[in-house]
Amino acid sequence: MSGVSRSIGRSLTGGLLVALTASAAFAGATVTGTVTYEGKVPNLKPLAMDADPACAAKHTSPVANEMLVLGSGNTMGNIIVSVKSGLPTGKTYPAPKEAFVMDQSGCQYKPHVFALQVGQPLKVLNSDGVLHNVHALPKVNGQFNMAMPATRKEAEHTFDKVELTPFQVKCDVHPWMTAHVSIFDHPYFAVTKDDGKFTIADLPAGTYEIEAWHEKLGSKTEKVTVADGESKTIAFKFTAPGGN
Repeated sequence: MSGVSRSIGRSLTGGLLVALTASAAFAGATVTGTVTYEGKVPNLKPLAMDADPACAAKHTSPVANEMLVLGSGNTMGNIIVSVKSGLPTGKTYPAPKEAFVMDQSGCQYKPHVFALQVGQPLKVLNSDGVLHNVHALPKVNGQFNMAMPATRKEAEHTFDKVELTPFQVKCDVHPWMTAHVSIFDHPYFAVTKDDGKFTIADLPAGTYEIEAWHEKLGSKTEKVTVADGESKTIAFKFTAPGGN
């Protein structure tokens, strides 16, 4: 092997070792868990879409109210789980460039609950081919009201301020259409599906307050301490109003 080849080989090997060392130096921690519901399950009426025959015609069976979404064992969907406190101060996190998509499908907002980072684009689709409007009601970010007639298939908006308390998005044409949104300045959040599970990954070592939020039952918090590379599990339990 020539001297030049040996030099290149050493350089590549050294670079690889540096990369591996850097990777090992930050082995992110993970917090996982499940959200469950305890108590009497309310009998929520299906969404009434009769006011717009075009919406009613999109469904062949009753449309469940997404205010309370339960899976097997009363696991809970539509829960925003996030790091409320404990992150390093002064650190900034770049927003994803890829847009988050909310669709208007079956005369419902899909998903019903979601979260974004500050600066992350929100793309709104109109898959229904009927008149909708997207009326966002934040308290910190500016409100907006976008008309989406049948011919307007998509629109986009970006929130530029943190808004931890979820705010409502509604359709003034179809009052049963609602969604709830939080805006974070970090990526450490998740939204549960009906299996109730969440994962918050790549956390620095530290002690964190983790919050779970439901649109009607409020918030629950748990504290957890994790070391580099460690995985911890926590559980949240929401109780029926009145403890029944």
